[in-house]
Amino acid sequence: MKSLSYAISMAAEKHKVYIAMIFIQFVYAGMALFSKAAVSKGMNPFVFVVYRQAFAFLALAPFAFFFESSKEVPLSYTLLIKIFFISLFGITLSLNLYYVAINYTSATFAAATTTAIPAITFVMAVLLRMESISIKHLHGVAKVLGSVTSLSGAVVYALIKGPPLKFMNWFPENLDHQIHPKSSRRGEWIKGSLIMLSANTAWSLWLILQGPIVKEYPAKLRLTALQCFFSCMQSAFWTIAIERRPSAWKIGWDIHLLAVVYCGVIVTGITYWLQVWAIQKKGPVFTAMFTPLALIITAIFSAILWKEAIYWGSIGGGVLLVAGLYSVLWGKKKEDQKSRENEQKQENKEEVLIV
Repeated sequence: MKSLSYAISMAAEKHKVYIAMIFIQFVYAGMALFSKAAVSKGMNPFVFVVYRQAFAFLALAPFAFFFESSKEVPLSYTLLIKIFFISLFGITLSLNLYYVAINYTSATFAAATTTAIPAITFVMAVLLRMESISIKHLHGVAKVLGSVTSLSGAVVYALIKGPPLKFMNWFPENLDHQIHPKSSRRGEWIKGSLIMLSANTAWSLWLILQGPIVKEYPAKLRLTALQCFFSCMQSAFWTIAIERRPSAWKIGWDIHLLAVVYCGVIVTGITYWLQVWAIQKKGPVFTAMFTPLALIITAIFSAILWKEAIYWGSIGGGVLLVAGLYSVLWGKKKEDQKSRENEQKQENKEEVLIV
């Protein structure tokens, strides 16, 4: 019995990073599902962002104080202004667009478009000259083709539905409505898709800007907590300006409270640390490889809980999204390997010259 328990504990220790990554994808799937449920139940999407970021700040602030109190990192006014604007154009804009878009689309679509973020980030990095393209090498071609494929998949997922899967026809009497939706609903879906892609573009810009700002302010927990605080304040000012009904701010012991606490504490707090730990263990490419799992989990639970039909067009778009993602990741991995090999060769040459 002891040997069995020892074997189980050893197996868990060996595969704990895989278990952590699977858990993270379940959490991200839950974020899309809870967010869709709260907004569909009438919660103002802008109010949702304010509460989410408030809970995120409250969850992160104690950890930032206790774990990074020994880090003496100066915070100048110039750096504070930079963090403010990065929060505005990254987190605040991205989250507000996300929650508006999810009201017009679905939790599955929200999860699907996140797989396009690496491709969008790569394209933006190239445009900002922070990333290079070398079509002379296979890894360069893979990154370009992967980006095009991933973005094409997002367009196909958004615009092309096709017939629904037969075994997912929960309500046969509404089949004709599913295949031929009303034009107003179709227009809302397209509008929501464009807003969702805009949200992902804003998030990609935030990811790009994190690199330079982390170099200036390496206290990551404090940096994240500051950005959550600024995002909460910015979203609050925006929401107060456009939402004058005090009743919109009321929140009870219901799905609204559960959703904002889940997204603020679990997603931003616990999952953030788990993801950082996984990146330190296996690297960013390894963690990104699990991204499509959130899409699969979300699609399954959406079909079971809300009887959402799954369409052949969506499956085709999802396949393109995932294929494009892995192509970009493979190209990036090979490029990094080649870069390390070149650096090693250069170091060896320098050692030879010194000798």
